[in-house]
Amino acid sequence: MALSIDRFKETFREEAHELLGHLEDDLLELESQPLNTELINAAFRAIHTIKGSAAMFGFDAVSKFSHELETVLDLCRNGTLSITQNFIGLALKARDHIKQLMDFEAEIPSQVEAASAYLLDRLAELSQKAKPDRSEAVPAKAQGPIEPAQEAGDRSRTYRISFKPSSGIFKNGTRVLNLVEELAALGSADVFPHMEGIPALDALDPEACYAWWDVILTANVDENAIRDIFIFVEDQAELRIECVQGVRAEAKKLGEILVERGDVSKEDLREALGSQHKLGEVLIENKVVTKAQVESALVEQEHFRKQQGAEAAAGSIRVASDKLDALVDLVGELVTLQARLAQTSLELQDAALASVSEQFERLIAQLRDNTMSIRMLPIGSTFNKFRRVVRDLSLELGKEAELLTEGAETELDKTVIEKLGDPLVHIIRNSLDHGIESPEVRESAGKPRTGTIKLSALHSGAYVLIQVSDDGKGLDRDAIRSKAIERGLISASQELVDQNLYQLIFEPGFSTAKKITNVSGRGVGMDVVKREIEALGGGAYLESRDGAGMTVTLKIPLTLAIIEGLLVRIGKEFFVVPLSSVDGCIEIRREELEALGRRGIVSYRDELVPFVRLRDFFDFDSSAAGEPEPDIEQMVIASAQDSRVGLVVDQVIGDYQTVIKPLGRMYRDVEGISGATILGDGTVALILDVNRLTFVVQKEGGRRAAAGA
Repeated sequence: MALSIDRFKETFREEAHELLGHLEDDLLELESQPLNTELINAAFRAIHTIKGSAAMFGFDAVSKFSHELETVLDLCRNGTLSITQNFIGLALKARDHIKQLMDFEAEIPSQVEAASAYLLDRLAELSQKAKPDRSEAVPAKAQGPIEPAQEAGDRSRTYRISFKPSSGIFKNGTRVLNLVEELAALGSADVFPHMEGIPALDALDPEACYAWWDVILTANVDENAIRDIFIFVEDQAELRIECVQGVRAEAKKLGEILVERGDVSKEDLREALGSQHKLGEVLIENKVVTKAQVESALVEQEHFRKQQGAEAAAGSIRVASDKLDALVDLVGELVTLQARLAQTSLELQDAALASVSEQFERLIAQLRDNTMSIRMLPIGSTFNKFRRVVRDLSLELGKEAELLTEGAETELDKTVIEKLGDPLVHIIRNSLDHGIESPEVRESAGKPRTGTIKLSALHSGAYVLIQVSDDGKGLDRDAIRSKAIERGLISASQELVDQNLYQLIFEPGFSTAKKITNVSGRGVGMDVVKREIEALGGGAYLESRDGAGMTVTLKIPLTLAIIEGLLVRIGKEFFVVPLSSVDGCIEIRREELEALGRRGIVSYRDELVPFVRLRDFFDFDSSAAGEPEPDIEQMVIASAQDSRVGLVVDQVIGDYQTVIKPLGRMYRDVEGISGATILGDGTVALILDVNRLTFVVQKEGGRRAAAGA
């Protein structure tokens, strides 16, 4: 029984942390939209749910504290308490404190109790200030406890809205698109514009409106709230509002929607359904409806499916991350076993075994892809956390800044996402402290007082590119150069291209700040970024525009568990080059290689590429390696850090599905190696760190060039 209760308590903690995450998002949105009643209601529902569940599972301190925050949010719902920056700041601190209280069930430490008392006093002060006006205020909604149906948002209705403005509506200055956007902002909306009425260019009147719109809207509003949007244009438009769905969203068939709209009669529908072709195509072919009417109905059908999908999401299950990791490990073992089976089949030349091996390989590939897709999560959940970072740090620094996000739906392996938190925090803090100017400076430079930090993500092959951009002053080349000379990183006479100069920012202890503050000055931020990103097998790159800001680009692999690799051999040892980094392969005779070795570069596709012999890099002894150096060696051209490097090996064997195994503690700092994998015959192959090898080769090339000069 005790074990069962503990399991329920852990489930409560997980759900409460999710609700607290939503609460933080809602409060941050409220700061910019203080009159948005939907956000206020959402915040209230979150804290109301936490309070009730906490009491049920014995978290009395959480329940008591949540009750006070709930009381204050209720005053906001009733209109008796204004939402200000100070209120949002206090509510966010209260939210953080609830998260802290979740760690304790019985005895609360004295310092935590003291923090509770302080915040409760502050919340009580807000409640007292609002009480005198309570009798005069107009409640936003009826008082009383929230019913479960309300709490779940079941009061939403779905409306079908047809808005046909008259052709002359533009003449009085009306912007019809603004009306459509205001309507869509009421809730979840899908908009279909009817453009079939627009004439040819030679017959078009630029002052006439030819388009009209169908909107399917799901929102917690009544019909009057929708009509209020069009109150000033009702006499210049044909407006039709129909409530097509009550409390529960249910997907409808296309024919049902067309009949409800009056576009098709039931007789025409029955006749069309008798055909073997798609209903929409038949109705259009018989000229019963237009193509635009069918497309509009399909938009409505998809809207209902999305609403139904949102409800169905509640049917998903929670799986502990350690169980998911164990599943990936087992799949990795199966991949290794499959490689061993394929090799055994090849050696025995048995047709029956070969057939089983091929089927097994196909099934393992499907299992691998499905398992890896389970681990993939949208990066938007991580992006949302940084809104709080930007808000709090802006207030601390006396600056004004907002965070914009793009590509939040981009998916990454959960392990990668977990390790991205610290690097992104350091980059954003750096942008706010060093990049974004004070409001007064920005104003004098002709910029908006509020700076912008943009966080975006997009797929690029086997990688995801994450960019943090700001519209601040950009990097100061002279300051970076002076600091680098002062620290002995470069000589006073040495000239570097911008990208190489900017890379010095990632050196440990490097900072151009004039004084040490709580935010910067110790040089322990950007070096963390480089170390963490390179540990993920990625890279970090900088771009700067004087007076216009800078961009940090992180190139991150999609997954860290199973990758496609190129298997190569040196002597009797095997190595794997990540296939996503491979640009091509060339053959080269040993005597040519020895001649080129003096310069360390080779011509590849009309480009001079530096190279490294891995026999020399890893200090292979030809006699100890077990095999002499071949007469013809092979060079793998790999791409990293926006440049190419050649890796000279004895033999390129071919593609290999690689299950990444971490190196032991003794070997983690071995230069040029990022991990290991097990081959089909049980031997170990090391995975090459292409990023690090590229850096070493470029550094060696620069040293040679300097010596030659």
